[in-house]
Amino acid sequence: MMDLNPWNEWLHRYVDDRGRVDYAAWKQQAEKPLQQWLQAVAREVEGQAGGMIAKGDRVSTDTQLAFWLNLYNALTIAQVLQQYPIESIQPKILGVPNWLAFWRFFTRSIYSLKGQNLSLNAIEHGILRTQFTEPRIHFALVCASLGCPLLRREAYFPAQVQAQLAADATRFINNPEKVRYDAQTNVLYCSKIFKWYEKDFLKVATSMPVYIQTYLSDQSSLNDQTPIQYLPYSWQLNQQD
Repeated sequence: MMDLNPWNEWLHRYVDDRGRVDYAAWKQQAEKPLQQWLQAVAREVEGQAGGMIAKGDRVSTDTQLAFWLNLYNALTIAQVLQQYPIESIQPKILGVPNWLAFWRFFTRSIYSLKGQNLSLNAIEHGILRTQFTEPRIHFALVCASLGCPLLRREAYFPAQVQAQLAADATRFINNPEKVRYDAQTNVLYCSKIFKWYEKDFLKVATSMPVYIQTYLSDQSSLNDQTPIQYLPYSWQLNQQD
C-alpha cells in the first residue's frame, strides 16, 4: 500500500495554513525525492494483485479514495516543480492565455500505473468522478491555483479520509473568497467549481444552495430558489508570498 509518510512530511514542511506552497524550497530540497516516491508508489501498485485501478477490486473504498486524492495532488505538485518558477498554470504569451499549455497541464499523460497511462483529467474524471459518488473530492483536488481549494497540510489517510473531506467541505464553503451569501439581495455568490461540477453535487442534493447550506456555519436559509452568481476564478499559482 502507498507509504504516505514522505508525502505527509513534505506537505507539513512546504504548505502553510493558507494552503500556499513554498515551491522554491520544495524544488531545491525535495523535487527529486517526490519523483522517486511517485515511482515507488507505481512499483508497489504493480506488485499488488487486483491493483488500484479496476472498479470493484478488493481494496476498500476509503483506501482507494485516499490513494487517488493523494496521487492527484502529488502529481500536480510534481508538474509545477518541473516548470517552476511560474506565476500561473495558465501561462500567457504576449498577454494572451496559452490555452494549449493550460489544456496539456491536465490532459497529457504524466504517470503510468499498471500499464495505464494517466493524466490529471484521467484521474479526476475517469476514476474519481465515475467510481465514487463523492462531490467533496472537489474540495480536496488542488490544481495549484488560488481559485482551487486550499491544499491540506497533511496526506489523506484511509481511516480519516471521510472526516478530512467533511472538514475540507466546511473550510471551502465557509471561506468568503469561495462562497458568500448576501442577505440583502438574497444572492448566493460561489466558486465556479459549483458550476463546473454541478452534476456531481446534484447527485446528493436537490440544488446547489441546499448543498451549500449543509456546510454553511451561519444561519442563512438557503433553498432551491436562492439565486446564484459565480465568482471570478483565479488561475494564479498558489505559491507562498
